Amino acid sequence: MSGRGLKILVGAAALAIANLTPAAADDFYKGKTVTITVGFTPGGGFDANARLVARFIGDHIPGHPNVIVVNAPGAASSMSVERLDVNEPTDGTYMDVFNFGLIGDSLLRPDVTKIDFRKYQFIGSVSEDVTTCYVWDENGPKTLDALKTGKRYIFGDAGQGASEDINTKILIRIFHANITEATGYPGSAEVRLALERGEVNGDCGTWSSIPADYLKSPKFHPLMRSAKNVPEGMSPDVPYIVDIAPDDRSRDIIRFLVADGQVGRPFIVSHAVPADRVAILRAAFTATVKDPAFIAAAKTQNLPVSPKTGEEATQIVNDLYATPPDIVAEAQKLVAPEKK
Repeated sequence: MSGRGLKILVGAAALAIANLTPAAADDFYKGKTVTITVGFTPGGGFDANARLVARFIGDHIPGHPNVIVVNAPGAASSMSVERLDVNEPTDGTYMDVFNFGLIGDSLLRPDVTKIDFRKYQFIGSVSEDVTTCYVWDENGPKTLDALKTGKRYIFGDAGQGASEDINTKILIRIFHANITEATGYPGSAEVRLALERGEVNGDCGTWSSIPADYLKSPKFHPLMRSAKNVPEGMSPDVPYIVDIAPDDRSRDIIRFLVADGQVGRPFIVSHAVPADRVAILRAAFTATVKDPAFIAAAKTQNLPVSPKTGEEATQIVNDLYATPPDIVAEAQKLVAPEKK
C-alpha cells in the first residue's frame, strides 16, 4: 500500500472514532437509573433541592435516564460523600448532595473530616447558601446586641462542622451572644420540629429551608445573614455578618468560615467518573437550573436559584483551600468544641 493510501486509511479511522465517541457517551445513560444521594434525612433544604433537580435533570441528559433520590444520613453528611469512592459505582450514575459546611470543616478539623474536596468533581450548585441565625420567641431579641444579655437561648445544631454549628459558634465566640448549643439533631427538619416542640428556641438555618409560615410568624426574629446577597423574602435590614464584625481580624475569620456557602447546594461525583460523563452531567445540570419549568417549581417551594456551574464551584473550593494558614489556625480555635 502506498504512503498516501495508508494516510487515507488512518485518517478515516480517526474520523470514525471521533464520530463514535460522543455518540457512545450520549448513549451511556439510555435505560440507566441515576441516583442522587442526600446526606440528610428527608424534609430539609438539601433534600428538597435534590428532589427538585431529580424531577428535571433526566430530561436534559442524553438518553433520558430515570433519576431517583436516596437519603443516606450520617456524620453531618460526610458519610454520603465518602460512599462515592467506596460503595457506589463510579460510572457517572451516582451523584451526591452534602452540607457545604464540610468543605470548610475539612480545613478546620482535618483529623475528623478527612475529605479533600478538591479530589471530587463538582457538577454544579443550585444556589448560594444564605444562612440566617434566628430566635423563635415572640418576645425574643431582634438584634445580636440584644442577644448578649438577658435570657439564655438554646440553638439547635445538626452536627459539629455543619453550617448551623459554625454560624452558632460565630455568634457565641465573636459576638458573645448568650446562647447554648443543643446537639444531636440529624438535620434541619429535626431542628425545626424541636423548635415547634419548645426543646430549642433558636437556630442558624439556611434561608431556603425555613418554612414560609415562619416568615410571617411574630416568633421569628432573624439576626444576621451569612452572604452579601439578600435572598428573596428577607428584609434588607437583616445585617450581613461580616459587616457587623467587631474588628478586621474577626471579619477575615468570619469571611473564611462562611465562604463555602457560595456553593450552598453542591452536587458532586467521584473523581473516578470518566471526563466525558462529567461533561454530560455538568451540561445537563446547567440546562436544568435554567429551565423555566425548574425555576417555576423552585419558586413554588420557596427554593432560591442562584446557580454555580461545576467549573465555578471547583474554583471556589480551590480558593478556599488556598486560605492563609494563620487565618485557618484562628478559625480552628474559634469553632473547636468547648473543653469539659
